[in-house]
Amino acid sequence: MNLIIVESPTKARTLSKFLGSDYSVEATLGHIKDLPKSKLGIEVEKNFKPNYAPIPAKEEVIKSLKLKAKSAKLVLLATDPDREGEAISYHVKEVLDTDGKVKRITFHEITKEAVEEAIANPRAIDKNLVDAQIGRRVLDRLVGYKLSPLLWRKIRRGLSAGRVQTVTVRLIVEREREIEKFKSDEYWEIYCQVSSGSKSFVVKLIKIGDKNAEVKDK
Repeated sequence: MNLIIVESPTKARTLSKFLGSDYSVEATLGHIKDLPKSKLGIEVEKNFKPNYAPIPAKEEVIKSLKLKAKSAKLVLLATDPDREGEAISYHVKEVLDTDGKVKRITFHEITKEAVEEAIANPRAIDKNLVDAQIGRRVLDRLVGYKLSPLLWRKIRRGLSAGRVQTVTVRLIVEREREIEKFKSDEYWEIYCQVSSGSKSFVVKLIKIGDKNAEVKDK
């Protein structure tokens, strides 16, 4: 039997309905590896190397996946086709330790045709997407672990800071500083209503000689 690994139990049940008895479909229930909760988990001095480890709550899931992968003819990693899904597949492949029969497949719709097309065209894991997820996670951790304690001291305990909130705050602060530095400068625009025969229209003073018209004297 071939083993297909997805993220969601709901997706696993849907795939099982039309893949037949040649396939067993199992779910990871999300990520199976992450940075440790009790410490930073990033070696900043070693090029920000992350120390991913199996999530304790997923021990039984990992054990079950290993057991099923061991007896499977082929293992297809069918997690979501984004950087989070790619990272999950990467970590599943690491824990299964069965490189020779592990392939990556992706599909953008849960239909029989799309899944069969994906199975017919497996690929290697995209390390660029995995690195993108690692970069996001490392940045989350560095910002969160360094900034969240400051929020606890200054505002309220339990608040968390992340990369999105931090960038947003920076944009707001920079804009506010621009507003504070702005020096208002009064000037006047000159309009004149003119007429030619029976027609009347408005003209605006644009230039005085060769210079733009910036009239500052009322």
